[in-house]
Amino acid sequence: MRSFAGRVAVVTGAASGIGRALAYRLAAAGATLAISDVDDQGLAHTVAHANSLGTRVRADRLDVADRAAMLSYADAVTAEFGAVHLMINNAGVAHGGEFLGMSFADIDRVVDIDFGGVVNGTKAFLPLLIASGDGALVNISSLFGLVPMAGQSAYVAAKYAVRGFTETLRIEMLAARLPVTVTCVHPGGVATAIARNGTVNAGAGRAGNAEMFDRVLARTSPDRAAEVILRGAARGSPRVLVGTDALVLHGLGLLSIRAWQRAAAMAARRLR
Repeated sequence: MRSFAGRVAVVTGAASGIGRALAYRLAAAGATLAISDVDDQGLAHTVAHANSLGTRVRADRLDVADRAAMLSYADAVTAEFGAVHLMINNAGVAHGGEFLGMSFADIDRVVDIDFGGVVNGTKAFLPLLIASGDGALVNISSLFGLVPMAGQSAYVAAKYAVRGFTETLRIEMLAARLPVTVTCVHPGGVATAIARNGTVNAGAGRAGNAEMFDRVLARTSPDRAAEVILRGAARGSPRVLVGTDALVLHGLGLLSIRAWQRAAAMAARRLR
């Protein structure tokens, strides 16, 4: 996929952050958009700006964890636009806290949205990408889908699952010689509201986690992240790392599993 002009692109989680930045860049590139989120107000803001760039936009309230809703959504997008060329499974949530303090509801929510939403979106739209004859599937994992971090066990589990699922799917597409590229994206710290909007264990303070993320980790702008992601999608890259932190920490994690785990544990003790 050398150009997004004239293509139909689907982006979940487009009301803010990376999803919004992806929608803006795709609109500027001449793509037709089908965007969704559960945040109606934020989604309306994205639609208004995307329309100002001269593109056609369909916007829907969509819970990606709702499988039936996702399948119906794919049918509706196809009925309106006739084809889908690019699917970006971007929607996600975060939850902070040590595993011992997590409830099953906390874990299920993260896994159902961050992994289940990717599976649902892929299952609904992959046949359409194949039918387009030149499709691209992009699933957003995380730096924490490459290296683990204390206090993020549910999120890490979901993002590792996205990585394994996406890489396996890429192999299947190659083996079957189907006309779809599959890309797994691993953003590091991106300046979005995911930490501020995330949940934490019962009795824990949310503000500290969000403040630390914004001050220390969020070094990449959403627009820069979108630029890197779409470049990788256009090239059909198997893996895209977003941000210097993703490049560095992934490299450190490859050097020694034991050393990485000890370093991560030390960092977690200091944060306590």
